[in-house]
Formats: sequence, structure tokens, C-alpha cells
Amino acid sequence: MVYKIEWNDRKNVISCYLPEDATPDKNAMAELHQMTALEETLEKLAAVPDYFQGDAPQIEKLILTPDFHKGAGIPIGTVMMTKGFVVPQAMGNDINCGMRFYTTDLSEVKIQQNLPELTKKIRHIFFEGGRQIPMTGRQREALFRYGLEGLLETCQDSGKNGLWRYYQPKVQEKWLNRTVFRGSLNAAKTEGLEDFIGDYQQLTYDDQIGTIGGGNHFLEVQRVVEIYDGQTANAWNLKKGAVVIMLHTGSLTIGHHSGLLNRKICQEIYPVGFTQPENKIYPIPEFCTAQDAWNRFWSTSKNAANFGFANRLFLGFMIQEVFTQVLGACDMELLYDAPHNFIWKKRIDNKDYFIHRKGACCAGGCEEMDGTEFAYYGEPVMIPGSMGSSSYLLRGLGNAEALWSASHGAGRQKSRGDAMKGNDKAFHQFMEQFHVITPIDPNRTDLKGRADILKKWEESIRAEAPYAYKDIHEVIAVHTAHNMAQPVARMEPIFTVKS
Repeated sequence: MVYKIEWNDRKNVISCYLPEDATPDKNAMAELHQMTALEETLEKLAAVPDYFQGDAPQIEKLILTPDFHKGAGIPIGTVMMTKGFVVPQAMGNDINCGMRFYTTDLSEVKIQQNLPELTKKIRHIFFEGGRQIPMTGRQREALFRYGLEGLLETCQDSGKNGLWRYYQPKVQEKWLNRTVFRGSLNAAKTEGLEDFIGDYQQLTYDDQIGTIGGGNHFLEVQRVVEIYDGQTANAWNLKKGAVVIMLHTGSLTIGHHSGLLNRKICQEIYPVGFTQPENKIYPIPEFCTAQDAWNRFWSTSKNAANFGFANRLFLGFMIQEVFTQVLGACDMELLYDAPHNFIWKKRIDNKDYFIHRKGACCAGGCEEMDGTEFAYYGEPVMIPGSMGSSSYLLRGLGNAEALWSASHGAGRQKSRGDAMKGNDKAFHQFMEQFHVITPIDPNRTDLKGRADILKKWEESIRAEAPYAYKDIHEVIAVHTAHNMAQPVARMEPIFTVKS
């Protein structure tokens, strides 16, 4: 169903795409209502001489994806198209949080047979300092300013040290075309990142690159259990029973740094003497006397986005290292890498618009993917369920009414606090059926007497368990019913890695 919400005096309508018989979450709706006060802020600022130049700023359209739920200031699953300005909060602080999807030649039988050893290696590499990702300051600066293309230009700095042995320049160059923005957003500078960049020539290690992050972020090894679109599945190298890898993470503290800096930029250009917006949501004008603010915003946002692309790249190398050590050499082929927290510039009828996605996938159709290897099928759309449930791979249908967008997951139906309470039977049943690898091994002998540690570990798992989320199948059905995206394959987890 499409739930229509009138949100201002002009009777503009927000299209909320929901599973059948569902109603929007009250807390999310309250947050959405608070967010729409942005229009009042725009009207006040439009009266300030030279604050906006050219046409009056407009919120052109708002839609809510099927996994719509409460966020922090702006709900998750909100897609907003604007003209003349951008809103940093409408992409969130975890800039370029997104998904990466690999097909492989791995055998599920061998994985299951070697799961204890794989689990041990994963804990070491992912959580116990086993990452080996040395980089020079030159590489880090190239990464922040030019993304994956910057890494390609400077990869010789690291030689074949550590995980760089999996970095094949010719392969990586090919994979740029399977990454949104080619994983490479040119930034003018790297504001506030000098200490992180470090010595220009020396190989050093940092504690960020190759990190999953908390919350609903994960790396999951999955089996393909159903194929719905055989032609597309064949083109994308998907077969029933095959093993695939899905990654969900973002820009970590780099994104947090950029988010704070963007907020500071917004406040610095806000007119002196004006009452600050109650919702703390600020616009940055595209054309104004404060053009430096516009340029700074894009630089810092691109710095974080570029880091997010690289973070997912190295997490892929990390799981490849685990499989290689335990099972021998394996082939991992990138299908697609896409953000679901960013701002896209889109030209429509010779006018420029900005599409903000916060917890929403881009779902371009054949027209939008013209000139790429996905032009015949549409954009790959990765929609994971909750930990332990099914995930889906779809192809975008380019639905302009839905702002060329789709869900980025199932969407919470319980807050993390509520999910931690009760559900003992469901939780223990979940833990018996699914293999979840976390930094803490609850079976370690030395932890048996540490009820405090085990309690925190259990709470973190409960907060992300299936019963905390909406039914993924119902969410996918909405995409099909409203021509947002078409299912290609369904996957189920073999094991999940979570921080």
C-alpha cells in the first residue's frame, strides 16, 4: 500500500510505501513531522538578502521506503529531493554507509565442515588485531581526496604487504565500474584529517580501515536459496546453492567527524540574530555569498564517502584472507557496491536537483544505468533482512515516483531497548539455528564466571535479532507491487560477523 501523508499548508503529499495493513510507526511519524518544519526554516531564510540566489529553495518531493523507522532527527528510510540547497542531516552521520556484494566459487559444505577454524581466524583478523592494512600518508590523502581511484594510483606504496597481496590493479580498475560514483568522489581538501593521514612516506597502521562498526552493520556469508529472475541471475553469476558475501558498513569515525564538521558549517552561515531551528535541521544553499560553505560541505562529505568505499573493499580482502588460510585460494567477484546514506545530484529537464537518501538504496532502472554493464537489467539492489533471516538481491526499475529508491533493509519494528527485553524462547531458538561471530566468544572458559560481560554480549545480539525487525518478505513484496525493484534472488545466512 502507499500511505499518503499531507505535510504542509500547501497539501504536499509524502508517499509512504508500506507493507499491506501496516501503519507508520508513531515515533517515526513524530520525527518526520518535526523534520518537515525545515520548510519554515527555508521560508525565513529566503527573506534574507543574498542567502539564496536564483530560484526560491524548494523541497520538491519526499518519499518513505518500506523499512521506514525512527532515526536521529530524520527517520531512516527517508528520501528527499530538493532544489537550490542540501541538508547534511538528511544523509546521516554515517556518510556512505552502504552495501557490497560478492559472488564466489566457495563450497557451503567445506565452509560448514571448517566452521570452527573459520570462526577462530575471523575473530583474529576482524577483532584481535589481525588486520594487516599498512598505508602511507600519501595513500590516505589520495583515498580521502580521490577515493578508490586514489588508491589505484598509489597502491605501489604498500607493495604486497599484508592484505595488499589481494589488491590486483587490473581487477580493481574493472571493479570501479561496478561501484556507485566509481567509488571515487573528488574532494578539494581534507579538513581536520591531518593527524589521521600521518607521515607522507612512512607505512603505518590505523584502527579504522577494515572495521565493520556497530549496530546493524555486518559481514554475512550466504547461500542462494531461490532464483526469481533466471536471466538476470545468470548475467550476475548467481546460481541456486552458490555462496555469496554481503557487506554492510560505512565511514565509522571519519563519517562522524565529517557530520560534526558539516553541522558546524551550517551553523556558521546561519544568519546572526535569527532563532535557531527547533529541529536543529539546517540547509546549505547551493548559490549564496557563503560559497565556501558549499565547497567545504562537499569536500568533507566526499572525504567520508571515499573512506566508506575503501572500508568495504578491505573488509572484502579480510574475509578472503580467512577463506584462503583455511580452505585455500578462492575467487571473489564484485557484483556491486552502493551507498544508502548520501546525496546524489540529478539533472531533470535541464534543472539540477539533489536526492538525499538516509537508509535508502538507489534503484535505477535500465535508463539510469545506460552506459554501464547493468544497462540491460537495472541497478543491483541489496536488501538484507535482520541477522539470521533472508536477504534479497533485486534489480532496480527506475521508478521516478519513488525517487529511484528502495529500502536498505527490513527496518526495525522494536527499538534496541525493547528488543533486549524478554523474547527468551525466540532468542535461544535463534542462537541454536544461526552462527553469529562476535568479538566475544561466549564459550570461552575464562568468561564463564563473567556474568557482566556475557550479559552485555547477549544484549547486543538480542538488539539485532530477527524479532526486532519487520518481516523482510513483506518489505520485498512492497517493492514488487509498486514497481520499485524486482527480486532476482533470495539468500539465507551461513554465518554472520558482527562487532
